Amino acid sequence: MNVGLVCYASVGGSGIVATELGKALATRGHQVHIISTDMPFRLGDFHEGLSFHQVLTPTYPLFREPQYLLSLANRIVQVSREVSLDIIHAHYAVPHATAGFLSRQVLASSGFGPVPKVVTTLHGTDITLVGNDPSYSEIVAFSIEQSDGVTAVSESLRASTQAELGVTRDIAVIPNFLDCAVHRRVVSPELRRRLAGDDDTKLVIHVSNFRPVKRVDAVVQIFDRIRKKVGARLLLVGDGPDLPTAHRIARELGISHLVRSVGAQEEVQPLLSVSDVFLLPSAQESFGLAALEAMACEVPVVASRVGGLPEVIEHGVSGFLHPIDALDDMAASAVDLLSNPERHRQVAQAACRRVREHFCADRVVPMYEEFYTAVLRT
Repeated sequence: MNVGLVCYASVGGSGIVATELGKALATRGHQVHIISTDMPFRLGDFHEGLSFHQVLTPTYPLFREPQYLLSLANRIVQVSREVSLDIIHAHYAVPHATAGFLSRQVLASSGFGPVPKVVTTLHGTDITLVGNDPSYSEIVAFSIEQSDGVTAVSESLRASTQAELGVTRDIAVIPNFLDCAVHRRVVSPELRRRLAGDDDTKLVIHVSNFRPVKRVDAVVQIFDRIRKKVGARLLLVGDGPDLPTAHRIARELGISHLVRSVGAQEEVQPLLSVSDVFLLPSAQESFGLAALEAMACEVPVVASRVGGLPEVIEHGVSGFLHPIDALDDMAASAVDLLSNPERHRQVAQAACRRVREHFCADRVVPMYEEFYTAVLRT
């Protein structure tokens, strides 16, 4: 198949999943064309069968509206004419599915060969934030309804989409996934000592884009409770608008010397592999890809019981889930893991086992292939 993957290039779950899907599909013999404003995060080295097509968005003073939708739709039309796309796979409802719909209409009106099918994958904030905004809700719902096929990354997100937007069409659930050959625990004792300070100090980690939904203020507050019971340091991985907030709260609590930030990292596996507990007290998670990456590296996750996280983490078995405001309970679960080596080992192994049984690429990517085939038959 010739597949055009439309995604954001910035750090975030949707772009990472789209990029990993593109690489996996190319490895399986498909021709994949990633369409985005910049080289996507984690695209990495050359892959046979995988190419990148940049969307260039000019700025005209006369136009007040965003130009991205128009330039993206135009680029999709150009790529489809060049390589005869079978599938336009839009990751995110707006504006990517909207651009897919518009480009399909242009191609149909031109009579230039077969018109590709549009598949839309819903990732979360396109529904829970953008989709709920009255300024966009009608277009979000329309773009979903007009797609030839729609998937969501969790049962929770599918239910939210149908309930909040009134979408009535079928939505298939295909979970996020990892390349399990890459995402595994490989410990560097030297890196561990550099970050933790010594062999006895525990390392608590948080990885995100530091948006308000990630509640990094809660991350620091939970860590403050942890470090009073167990010798520990906090490692913050990623960048975003709330990173200064995390450092400000750490200063106010007098624990700045225990908190280290390393910015956005293309490869988080080495950092996860030397960590002991992953904190994810988010206000909402449609799936929780960062949690999945931690679990694959045998790092137990302590998180909010929100969105799709209960579909990823089995509470008390492969991690711990608590109500969103139960910071004391989250800290207690982390302290229990950090102070009980046998309990930590059991949960870490169960977490890794769950990833490898349900969320590896060799299990999930064929689900996308089957979905594409079914859509092409309609």
